[in-house]
Amino acid sequence: MSEALRIVALGGTTRLGSASETALRYAAAAAERLGAEVQVFAGPALDLPMFDPARSERGEPERRLTQALAHADGVIVASPGYHGSFSGLVKNALDYAEDLRGDARPYLDGRAVGLIACAAGWQATAATLAGLRSVAHALRAWPTPLGVAVNTAGAAFDEAGAPSDPAVAAQLTLLAGQVVAFARAWRARDAAEEAA
Repeated sequence: MSEALRIVALGGTTRLGSASETALRYAAAAAERLGAEVQVFAGPALDLPMFDPARSERGEPERRLTQALAHADGVIVASPGYHGSFSGLVKNALDYAEDLRGDARPYLDGRAVGLIACAAGWQATAATLAGLRSVAHALRAWPTPLGVAVNTAGAAFDEAGAPSDPAVAAQLTLLAGQVVAFARAWRARDAAEEAA
């Protein structure tokens, strides 16, 4: 397995440096430390036209996202909690996985997806994680056993982007490790099947 694992990290808000983007980038850096190549689509990079399945033309930002997802071995998604669920910005970006329906690996089939929810309160983080997990299943992905809830009611991150709570730092690192470990196992399984 000489080729590096490819991870897509997707999420945040349109505001640069939001808590969800900061958590996403922290987990992405943890995946990179484990040897993965990570491509981040955060904040303004997710400000895409509303997904329209009837429209076949795609602009460069949409094509870049769908191509990255098509070649990804794993995905990390982070969303703020908005009114009891995850953001429309993140949902719209995930909806573009519909363009992969005809691929050999349709949608996010065979990919581990690590999920992160950031909100000002535990109830909102739990609802957001549940919504993200449901969409991951619908896209045929394998949500990691650990989903990370970050309560942003206090100062969640320091100025360097590290979680203020060591437990959150450990969870984000573990989540990245689960995505990378699953991606390695899945790739090894594919290689064994090709060799058989």
